[in-house]
Amino acid sequence: MRRLLAFLLLIPGAAAAQPLRATYAVHAAGMVVLEVEARYELTPRSYRIETVLRTRGLAAAFFAAENATRVDGAWAGAAASPARYVSEGVWRGRARRTTLDWQGSAPRVLDLVPPNEEEREAVPEAQRRGTTDLLSAFAQIGRQVASEGRCALAAPLFDGRRRSDFATRDEGRERILPWRGAWHGEALRCGYEGRQVAGFRRDQDRSEAAEPQRGTVWIAAPFAGAPVVPVRIDIPTRWFGTATAVLLRAEPG
Repeated sequence: MRRLLAFLLLIPGAAAAQPLRATYAVHAAGMVVLEVEARYELTPRSYRIETVLRTRGLAAAFFAAENATRVDGAWAGAAASPARYVSEGVWRGRARRTTLDWQGSAPRVLDLVPPNEEEREAVPEAQRRGTTDLLSAFAQIGRQVASEGRCALAAPLFDGRRRSDFATRDEGRERILPWRGAWHGEALRCGYEGRQVAGFRRDQDRSEAAEPQRGTVWIAAPFAGAPVVPVRIDIPTRWFGTATAVLLRAEPG
């Protein structure tokens, strides 16, 4: 579930100056399972992205969750360089928290609740170097879309517990049709793939956990003058099949 939630974020465009707030609903198995609010602030030198999510409906009964994630970073040319990442919330009645900061290209784990050794194998220090977080990776994709009109990025990711490889590919432009009150119009279609390479759960089959997870994100400016953001995301899950996140509202925030 946490992999799914990580994708529900704003992708800041290069020209944005004012904060923007977006609201999404995530549909799976014919029902709304999540509500997500995303917000970002972007300047020529720095960025901040925040997401808040809550399970809804039947999903809340089986997998109650509420989580807030924030990253602060700066731009090194066209690359996003995270400085501090915080994710905290409650999963199935248990508090969870992750705090990271970066010194150069090396992330430091400042706080993990519960302790990592309770659940997962440790990620070796050598595999942490040069990594970024998923929110910062998508921020970088946004700048690429805004400046070049395409999405093509390969990034090594570390979230405090897991080390993954993440990549996107440009699949051209496509028209999204009206559906359940969601945003519709022309958008850039980007395929993505994530594959875990370290930090596996001790109680999970390693080969299953290492299987590539593939999905699609459609990116567009939701209104004239707005930065580009995800307007639809198809996300594979192990619980609901393919979940679809749709943009319901986007406004200056």
